[in-house]
Amino acid sequence: MGRSVTIPVCPLWIRGFVTAPITPIFLTAEKGISMNSVAVGTAVVELRNINKSFGAVQALRGVDLVLRHNEVLGLVGDNAAGKSTLMKVLSGAYIPEEGDIFIEGKKTHFASPMDARRQGIEMVYQDFALANNLDVAANVFLGREAVRTQLGPIAVMDNRRMEVEAQKLLNRLKIDISSVRLKVERLSGGQRQAVAIARATAFDAKVIIMDEPTAALSVAAIGKVLDLVRELKALGSSIIIISHRLEDIYRVSDRMIVLRHGLKVSDTPVEGDIHEFRERVVAYIVGARDDFGGRAAADKRQEA
Repeated sequence: MGRSVTIPVCPLWIRGFVTAPITPIFLTAEKGISMNSVAVGTAVVELRNINKSFGAVQALRGVDLVLRHNEVLGLVGDNAAGKSTLMKVLSGAYIPEEGDIFIEGKKTHFASPMDARRQGIEMVYQDFALANNLDVAANVFLGREAVRTQLGPIAVMDNRRMEVEAQKLLNRLKIDISSVRLKVERLSGGQRQAVAIARATAFDAKVIIMDEPTAALSVAAIGKVLDLVRELKALGSSIIIISHRLEDIYRVSDRMIVLRHGLKVSDTPVEGDIHEFRERVVAYIVGARDDFGGRAAADKRQEA
């Protein structure tokens, strides 16, 4: 038997089975990140009457959500309020038992996270979902690698192209990382979060969902992540942020939704000073206020 030759291949292509690559839509100064052709105020995403249960537990009960173009929406609530479940419905990880999803006014259905990604829905998870043994460029293109040559079931990655495009992306988003060839394991927590967010924006995302983007970060790193959120908004992105840190929601969000026990109990602009804002949000989270007038109020009247 002759010597074996190892050729770098895309990680989706294993043991002769080929999965067709997704053609990258690289970020350029002329193109912007996404949705720039859509008028400000237009609904990018609309969820209507979303219901989701896990056995006897009803995680979501008739939840509605609207996200407009170039808007940062904060999603808050106590543990088990339904925040992550609702975002997993939007990102295709969960299929609701009832309810409709509209993308740019068109009714759609997601059978998997890949369906959602094809329609421009990207989610940045709390654990970053990065490969620590790979460099920054490889993580940005993870699962959607640029291919230079394909020989039957074997594809040779275009590493140089990915490095150049990854560096352009970091420069565009003002992310301070010395080299895209650095392995992720050598980066700080804030830098890892920035790489995860950059990856979500690299393929023309319409909506970027961030699950606890500032959890377990230093004060300086939190500031940089929030600056990145502002930069994405300035470039035309629509963003949903799940967070327990009300200060972060206050600093970057245009509007906030509060969930409690699977119900939407508040949907209001972010306004007022930070102390009044925190007091109002906490009142909705713990149930001290129930003046929203939506499904939650109707259920409360029925219980009475």
